[in-house]
Amino acid sequence: MARTVAQVIVEALKDLGVQQVFGVVGDALNPLTEAIRTTDGLDWIGCRHEEVAAFAAGAQSQLSGDLGVCMGTVGPGSVHLLNGLYDAAKSHTPILAICGQVPLAEVGSDYFQEVDNDLLFRDVAVYRATITSPEQMPRMLESAVRAAISQGGVAVLTVPGDLGDQELPDDRPARFALDRRAVTRPDDPALAEAAELLNAASRVTLLVGQGARAARAEVLRLAELLAAPMVLTLKAKEGFEDADNVFQVGQTGLIGNPAAAHALDKGDALLMLGTDFPYRDWYPEDCKVVQIDAREEHLGRRVPVDVGLTGDVGATLRALLPLLEANSDRAHLEDARERFAQWQEGQQRLADPRHEHRWTGKLRAVLDNRDHQIRPEALAAAVDRYADDDAVFTSDTGMATVWLSRFVTMRGDRRLIGSYNLGSMASAMPQALGAQLWAPDRQIVAFCGDGGLSMLLGDLMTIKTYQLPVKLVVFDNRRLGMVKLEQEQAGLPEFGTELDNPDFAAVATALGLTGIRVTDPAELHDSVRRAFETPGPVLLDVLTNPEEVAVPGKPTVGQGWGFAIAKVKEILPSRED
Repeated sequence: MARTVAQVIVEALKDLGVQQVFGVVGDALNPLTEAIRTTDGLDWIGCRHEEVAAFAAGAQSQLSGDLGVCMGTVGPGSVHLLNGLYDAAKSHTPILAICGQVPLAEVGSDYFQEVDNDLLFRDVAVYRATITSPEQMPRMLESAVRAAISQGGVAVLTVPGDLGDQELPDDRPARFALDRRAVTRPDDPALAEAAELLNAASRVTLLVGQGARAARAEVLRLAELLAAPMVLTLKAKEGFEDADNVFQVGQTGLIGNPAAAHALDKGDALLMLGTDFPYRDWYPEDCKVVQIDAREEHLGRRVPVDVGLTGDVGATLRALLPLLEANSDRAHLEDARERFAQWQEGQQRLADPRHEHRWTGKLRAVLDNRDHQIRPEALAAAVDRYADDDAVFTSDTGMATVWLSRFVTMRGDRRLIGSYNLGSMASAMPQALGAQLWAPDRQIVAFCGDGGLSMLLGDLMTIKTYQLPVKLVVFDNRRLGMVKLEQEQAGLPEFGTELDNPDFAAVATALGLTGIRVTDPAELHDSVRRAFETPGPVLLDVLTNPEEVAVPGKPTVGQGWGFAIAKVKEILPSRED
């Protein structure tokens, strides 16, 4: 029996192991959604916004390493996928987006809702094509999937609305021939050059990124051999941040800490492992640099590199380690670790709900928390305490990520994803949605900013419809907090960042979720515990201090002066007033 274009696509997705397809239904997708409806083992997840669909599919792909799939119908439906697809592209995770199109005979006629998808997705997709006849299937689908998986990116396949129901003349199954990526390492002369540089250095610092996570044993052996403190990028928290790693000193950058900044600045050699950390201002100066990365185009694009090594981090280190000499001087490592421990102590004092009752807390509160509202540090620390050791965390871009990075430890089998390359608002809740469907039996915790959550608030209904037991923790400071901080550091008064929020817990309750609102610091721990113990989806709305300042790891005089000027401008009325 001949199969249709839609049936071939859906059956191929099922054979690839895809379990859910995310999207919003529409007429151009009707043949595809009907094929999904009649196919066992492949579920349609109807979202309220296509951006959520793309973020959810990308979350599944990042967590599993496999293909994620989303769909958008003709015109606006496909346009709405873009932000989530850009996040997937910048995260180098494989996504197949299937988009509807106007009937084939109307393409190019400026038809109702017509959008040129091949042009629209040109910048975001490693592969994009429009099916114009059934004879192109399944070859075109095979090309799209292979491109997405082999290049770790987005493939967009456009299906005109009148093609999905057409039968294929050649009814063969799709064959993808997907092989594992080759594991490569640099040649011996390059390794020898890197070893010579590192052996000549007395203070080596490691900057470890996501690309090194599969090489944990080799990285720890390297740190031991070189007596090197290990600075982690945010995406390397998962895999390297635990009690057994006696070398890590946390993150650098605006979310980081003084110990990490000091370890970078005081080293005479920097070894970058699987990271494309983008912030140039946080790299050390007058320092020799060795970089190992699987992507050759990453070498030297953030900081000048003396030796660049293209290859898998694990395979490269296994070849490099025998060439390295042990460093007996551990002063650089011990200094960084001591500074890190002192910084952590101070952070934990802030996270203690009783902080405001001590004289130091009372003094600070006069400056930044006169109403004694819940400090976001305390909320993040409470979540860390009560969340499962195999919880999956997502976080919105901005201050929610700052508090997660400083107070949530990726112990046990915890996982972490977020829009950490694109930096989009509103990613935490949609990614949690996708994560929960990927791991139904694991606890999924979303660190939501109030601005981010309200941007895609409608998809709380998707969580309710599918009864996904996600735990949404809302840092409700009635602000776009990171933007506020950036304005004030630049000497500008806060403008346009204040949010007129509803009672998010009441909204959640009205939508059929469990809503819990917390305004009293004394009730924080009991409320967090109750949120995690309550079956089903829970939204925990915690009113946090809007004046909280996250001091970066290496604050400058200019930032401090700018902040002081901004506060004066905020307090004193302007001439126009």
